[in-house]
Amino acid sequence: MAWLLFPVSILFLVLVTGRRALYRLGWLRRFRLPVSVVVIGNINVGGTGKTPLVVHLAQSLLSSGRHPGIVSRGYLGNTENVVEASPESDPGEVGDEPVLLARLSGCAVFVGRDRVAAARALLATNPDCDVILSDDGLQHYRLERDVEIAIFDAGRMQNGWMLPAGPLREPMDRLNQVDAVVINATAVSPAPTFACPTFVMSLQGSTFFRLDDPLITCSATELTGKALHAVAGIGEPRRFFDMLSNLGLSCSEHSFADHYDYRAEDIGFPGDAILTTEKDAVKLARLKLSLPVWVLPVAAEVSPALTEFVLEKLHGYSSS
Repeated sequence: MAWLLFPVSILFLVLVTGRRALYRLGWLRRFRLPVSVVVIGNINVGGTGKTPLVVHLAQSLLSSGRHPGIVSRGYLGNTENVVEASPESDPGEVGDEPVLLARLSGCAVFVGRDRVAAARALLATNPDCDVILSDDGLQHYRLERDVEIAIFDAGRMQNGWMLPAGPLREPMDRLNQVDAVVINATAVSPAPTFACPTFVMSLQGSTFFRLDDPLITCSATELTGKALHAVAGIGEPRRFFDMLSNLGLSCSEHSFADHYDYRAEDIGFPGDAILTTEKDAVKLARLKLSLPVWVLPVAAEVSPALTEFVLEKLHGYSSS
């Protein structure tokens, strides 16, 4: 099938390259915000760890005295307008990832297909914001950016071809044109070397919380020996399943499509408990389930120099 789609991939490559050239030449207009902009994205479809990295960077910038805000497309959300995402927002309206970002980052999060409009709305209601983090914004060239960070996961490259014959939204050499590449070291595949500064990220988690009462927590040891079902509707479910295995847990594994909109009957399993990700928990919280659901939060551990690198890149950019 990939070979059959390869000619379409060549056309897609021409369109992508041409579109970027039009922005670079000024034939398509870019918009500069009154604050600095950092985009975090990737060149392939599927999960590479963007959300944990955005949360990590937002929290690090807050700790450094900056006041970041986050804009996101709100993938699969049904809103047509720019809206603010809160921890209590309906993921069906704004998307699951913006809800998670609002819960974890401590920052204002605005959602809109037009990230320029979303960023302007965020700044209008948060005048102290001095840096915008654009989640999955690498290909949204209308928004001028001061720093580009691409996340690389060798395990998500597959055949290395462009859409639709492969997973790439832009060619591999795009990674040599960003300001920094963050390699997701949770993946086992080796990564190539890049022309830009490279940082390493790993996702860590060991303590579960109860979905219906987050104040109740437990360790993997307390779940050992139970009839467990692992549920993941993320870009790379295998990564979650492997993390559970590394914690010593044996589970029945259930993979769903990324951003899957769960129904109670989808996970009406017999057993003792369901284990899931924070991203999936956003949607599972709306359902009445017979089994207790335990959520494994993960945090990105990134080379400390990444935040220093971003701050150095932003130093000298005027906010006027």
